[in-house]
Amino acid sequence: MMDLAAPPPYRSPDYIVRHATQDWERAGAAALRHAVFCGEQGLFAHHDRDTIDAAATPIVALSMIAGQPDEVIGTVRIHSPEPGLWWGSRLAVAATHRNVGTIGPALIRVAVSTAHAMGCTRFLAHVQARNELLFRRMKWQRLNMIDLHGSAHVLMQADLAHYPPMADGITGLRTGTRRAA
Repeated sequence: MMDLAAPPPYRSPDYIVRHATQDWERAGAAALRHAVFCGEQGLFAHHDRDTIDAAATPIVALSMIAGQPDEVIGTVRIHSPEPGLWWGSRLAVAATHRNVGTIGPALIRVAVSTAHAMGCTRFLAHVQARNELLFRRMKWQRLNMIDLHGSAHVLMQADLAHYPPMADGITGLRTGTRRAA
């Protein structure tokens, strides 16, 4: 008997990571953050927005279909509360794309490299403890443990020597996997 189950939905292997410049990108980033931090993780009851959002630069990972951006599949935000000091926060990757394994690191790379080009001398983030190993592999160091929103976090600092300045965060970083011929 033949299995007539529907095939899994198509997931493009190509994506771009760049600053969110369009309304649909910002809305997609907000929806993804809500899905991850409120829905999946329950860190926030109603919404994860805060005063930082007004000053932050949102960065998005967008899946690409036929060379065109299709949907927001990842996001992070960066902001500078004082000259030289930059923070990254609210890193989220859509559940449907977490198995790719390169989206989170690409978001981190663009976030730190963008800040580096804008005068960053120190880049920090409160990282959920379960994600510390990823950041350590990306040349971050642990500074302290902290509890945020009822969840264990690690205060970490990026080694800027491993993040060359990226002056054009709008063009961003095009990446993805290529299929073997």
